[in-house]
Amino acid sequence: MSTETTDSLRCRASGSANLETILDFGEVPLADVLLDSNDPNIQDAGYPLRLVFCPESALVQITHDVPPAILWGGNYPYYTSINPSLVQHFTQAAEEIMKAKPMAPGALVLEAASNDGYQLAVFQKAGLRVLGVDPAEGPAKVANEKGIETRCRLFDAACAEELAQEGIQADVIVGNNILNLIPDPREFVASVQRLLKPDGMLVLEVPYMVDTIDMVAFDNVFHQNVTYWTVTSLQRLFQDAGMELVDVKRISTFGGSLRAYFRCGGEPTFAVEEELANEHARGVDEFSFYEAFAAKAQAIRSTLRQKLIDYHAAGKRIVAYGAAGGMATTLLAFLDLPPGVLQYAVDLSPHKHGRWTSGYRLLIHPPEKMDEDVPDYALLLAWNFEPQVLAQRALYRERGGKFIIPIPTVREV
Repeated sequence: MSTETTDSLRCRASGSANLETILDFGEVPLADVLLDSNDPNIQDAGYPLRLVFCPESALVQITHDVPPAILWGGNYPYYTSINPSLVQHFTQAAEEIMKAKPMAPGALVLEAASNDGYQLAVFQKAGLRVLGVDPAEGPAKVANEKGIETRCRLFDAACAEELAQEGIQADVIVGNNILNLIPDPREFVASVQRLLKPDGMLVLEVPYMVDTIDMVAFDNVFHQNVTYWTVTSLQRLFQDAGMELVDVKRISTFGGSLRAYFRCGGEPTFAVEEELANEHARGVDEFSFYEAFAAKAQAIRSTLRQKLIDYHAAGKRIVAYGAAGGMATTLLAFLDLPPGVLQYAVDLSPHKHGRWTSGYRLLIHPPEKMDEDVPDYALLLAWNFEPQVLAQRALYRERGGKFIIPIPTVREV
C-alpha cells in the first residue's frame, strides 16, 4: 500500500463524520496507469478503495485520496477523441448548451477537465472563445496543438484565482465528469463562482449513482471517482453555496449519467422536482438503498469469477476487451482471478498498445488481434459500450468468438 494516500473520513459535502460503508474493495491499482514492461520486479501500486455513504448530504464517496500528481501526471493515456460515440455525445451536448444559454460571438466558454479539447472545439467552431483547463500533460498538449487554448493544471481554487486575476469571466463553465473527480466539491463550487458571470451558467455531467445502483455497476467505483452523485446530493451541495439546480437531464453515457444546469438564481424546472421526488420515493438518502446494491455486486462477482475459472480449467482461451480504464481496473481487482485465466487485453486506444495493465498483468493489443487470434471468449470490461463493440467485432463473432458481458447480469453473446 502506498503511504501517500490520505483518509477522507468526513463527508466531502457536509463535513459529517457519520459515514457508513457500502463496499470495501481492498487495495486496487490506479485506473489508466499502464506499465511499459511485465518486469516482475516492478511493484504495482495498490491503494485502498472503500465506498461510503453520508445520510446528511446523501453523498456517496470513497475514503482515500491519491495525490493528483500520481492520478493525472506522466503518461496518462485517456484521450476522449479516441472514442467516436463520446465525441458524438459531447458534440450534441455542446449544441444543447448553446440553446439553453444563447451567447453572442466572442462569449467565453471555460471547460474544467477539458482533456484533448473534444467539446471545446464545437463551441469554438460556433464562434465562441474557449479556454480549457486539464492537469494531464498528454491530452492538454494535443488540445493546444489543435488550437484549443488549454492550461495544463488542476482546476482548483488557486487556478480560479489566477484566472480571475487575468480578468477571465466565463459566460458558461462546462465540466464533464469532473465534479466526481474533485476531492473537495465545496472548493470546486467556490472556484466556479469566482469565474462565472452573474448571469452565467454552469453545466456538469456526472455519473448518476441511481443508474449505477440499478445496473449494479460497482465497477464505476475507482480512485479517480471520489464522489458519486444523485440529484438530491447535487441540489444540497449547490444550495448550500447559494446556487440553484435549475434543470437536469438523464443521459446514457458511462452506464447512466446526469447533465445538470446551475445558475446563481432562478427556479428549478419540473424535471428537477420530478427527479427529486422519484429519488426520495426510492430512498436515496437512506443507507438501505446502498446496502442492497452491495449484496448484488457480491453475487455478480461470485458468479462471474467461477465462470471464468471453470472455462479456463476446461482449456478455453479468454481475453479482456477494454484495458486499464476505471471500470476494467476495478472489476479485475474485485474478481481477484488466478494468474493465467485471462491471456491478454485489447483496447481501441493506440496510446495503450504494447503496454501492460497494472495489477493483473495483461499485454494490450489492438482489437483486430481478436479477429485473427479468435479466443473462445472476450470478457467485455467496457460493457457500457456493448452495442458499438459487438458491431465493431462482428468478424470475431462470425468466426465463433463470444463475449461475456459482466454487468448488470452475467451473460454471453
